[in-house]
Amino acid sequence: MTGMDVTPYKEFASEKLGLEFDNIETLITAFTHRSYVNEHRKSTSEHNERLEFLGDAVLELSVTDYLFSNFKEPEGILTSWRAALVRTESIGESGEKLGYEPLMRLSRGEKQGSERARKQILANAFEALIGAIYIEKGYDAANEFILKNIANKLDGILESGSWRDAKSVLQEVAQRIDNQTPVYKVISEEGPDHDKIFTLGVYVGNQLKGKGTGSSKQSAQQKAAEAAVEKYEKKN
Repeated sequence: MTGMDVTPYKEFASEKLGLEFDNIETLITAFTHRSYVNEHRKSTSEHNERLEFLGDAVLELSVTDYLFSNFKEPEGILTSWRAALVRTESIGESGEKLGYEPLMRLSRGEKQGSERARKQILANAFEALIGAIYIEKGYDAANEFILKNIANKLDGILESGSWRDAKSVLQEVAQRIDNQTPVYKVISEEGPDHDKIFTLGVYVGNQLKGKGTGSSKQSAQQKAAEAAVEKYEKKN
């Protein structure tokens, strides 16, 4: 990182995080994607995946502690709430709000990647950022950051009901209204094996109730179920 202008990273730490990093390279590493290292092997040797690994653990502990300390719901519900708070969409959205995308160090090819890849990169960097804060300032600072940027979303998640497992909800609704069990079918698969996009439909009887697209069949099923539940709610 010799000769690199670190000013934007220091400003981000000060203005967005309210922190001063003793070693600003820790923060820069949090925003360094593997692809960038592959293109700049002579000047950069470390990417953010180790920090992401650490930050993921800190994030889960912080959110778990917050839910356990503030709510009396049973384990199953708290687990669903936690999953909704820490899923890729949630933390990626928080990353977008923090505005660190211009600080991301990516390869030329990755900069031209899909919207889905972009969101995943931002989410991974958010976890790496948590890891960087933990290393530099300790658990209390990382926990405060998580409460401010993640735990504060819980009210909206509860209000929208997005924490519910859509497949379970759809099964209950379909059996109650149509006396049928939903069936999921692959409609299409696109892309190379390492970056496939699946589109699945969920059928109740012979009727297509919803479609969903995702990077795995499971995520596509969830989105199809969400669309079907929404359709049922509008109709009834």
